[in-house]
Amino acid sequence: MENMYNLNIERAVLSAIIFDPEIFEDIATNIKVKDFYLPFHQYIFKAMDELSREEKPISEEFLISKLQDAGKFDETLMLEILSSNPITDTRAYSAEIKSKSIKRAIVTLATEIKKVTVEDNLPSDEVMNLVEKKLYEITQESINDDFRDSKDIVVSTLKEIEERKKQGNSKLIGVDTGFLNLNDRTSGFGKGDLVIVAARPAMGKTALVLNMALKAIERDEGVAFFSLEMPAEQLMLRLLSAKTSIMLQNLRQGNLRDDEWARVVSATNELSNKKLFVDDGGYVTIHHVRSKLRKLKTKHPEISMAFIDYLQLMSSEGGNSTNRQQEISDISRGLKQLARELEIPIVALSQLNRGLESRENKRPMLSDLRESGAIEQDADIILFVYRDDVYREAKEKEREMKAKAEGKEFKSDYVKKSEEETELIIGKQRNGPTGTVDLIFQKNFTRFVDDLSKTKKTFHGVEVEFQKEGTISLPPI
Repeated sequence: MENMYNLNIERAVLSAIIFDPEIFEDIATNIKVKDFYLPFHQYIFKAMDELSREEKPISEEFLISKLQDAGKFDETLMLEILSSNPITDTRAYSAEIKSKSIKRAIVTLATEIKKVTVEDNLPSDEVMNLVEKKLYEITQESINDDFRDSKDIVVSTLKEIEERKKQGNSKLIGVDTGFLNLNDRTSGFGKGDLVIVAARPAMGKTALVLNMALKAIERDEGVAFFSLEMPAEQLMLRLLSAKTSIMLQNLRQGNLRDDEWARVVSATNELSNKKLFVDDGGYVTIHHVRSKLRKLKTKHPEISMAFIDYLQLMSSEGGNSTNRQQEISDISRGLKQLARELEIPIVALSQLNRGLESRENKRPMLSDLRESGAIEQDADIILFVYRDDVYREAKEKEREMKAKAEGKEFKSDYVKKSEEETELIIGKQRNGPTGTVDLIFQKNFTRFVDDLSKTKKTFHGVEVEFQKEGTISLPPI
């Protein structure tokens, strides 16, 4: 164990702080109380932290008083610290303390692995998850065995309020969704949020989240995308269509004019340098998602969002197919915990029950989610994609088929649109209002855009709404 700690280095760092208290905050950003091996060194570093918070001097007198009040004072060990040789390179010494602390944590983990594997006889999947989680915590320096007290929470909350105040009138607090109207309603997706996007087939489940992903990587953020339905090349075709405004069908066929080829080349050059990571293996468990995202986030801290297309195609570790509802519950809870652990929003697509098709009003509700109980409980935000034109077109086709079957002439007044009005229904929002966000779906480019005709703006300090005709609607006085 001798290479697991160095008491001389620990004493030297503590002595340096006592002789120059100004360096405490810098050192405290790199090492924590638990990083010291000797209990008395932990006590004194904790006392230093408390004095700093209380805005009191980190001096010999104040430290002794605080340690005596806590019943932790040891005169001999204190004299050893005070008599240590002065040092100047505190960063190198602090790094050595941190390095040895990590080694001890790994040794502790090894002992825990042996216990859960041999003595507790846990399933291998559970052991692997425990190992990966602990290793991630060690590398991220996020191990915290204690409750957070109210003082710590208040300080953290005040800092958050100050940061928001600096943003002025900006309503964006979390991660940019890529849509102005959705940002206005949600203030962005929160770090640690589980966001569910649900729709019936043909509504554009996948297109919407790809648009979100595209906006994120264009902001030079990192995005992880688990595609269980289509290969990465098909996803890239959709991204290229949305980015270049070239019809998806023409991209698929390679039917491009010279100017369109130039746009594709420019777009691919740009996208090839972005931080987009796609897993298109087609089969993942919650264990795979956890493992891969932890590794990716460690290697690329710029990852700001993760997408899963779609939730019902995932499996839990146990693969308990006899109880699919319990399996979905395990998956949704696992995704929520992972979002909090990695401090990023995880956006998962979900299916809706066929039952809504029999209703006159086919706008989705929370009860329409498949295996809805667990998903509804775990999700922070639930969004439903609804395009009324999908049902109008389907109804018109039914009428046409019926008329032909009866030998009657059919004349349709329905006109297909290249741009369709879309309702993004916020069915649940844990920290905000529900309601409807208006978008436009540009079918040819599989692209959703804000419905600017209904976007609220400020006109001479008054919130107004731009109408379709381009006129301004002022609120009543």
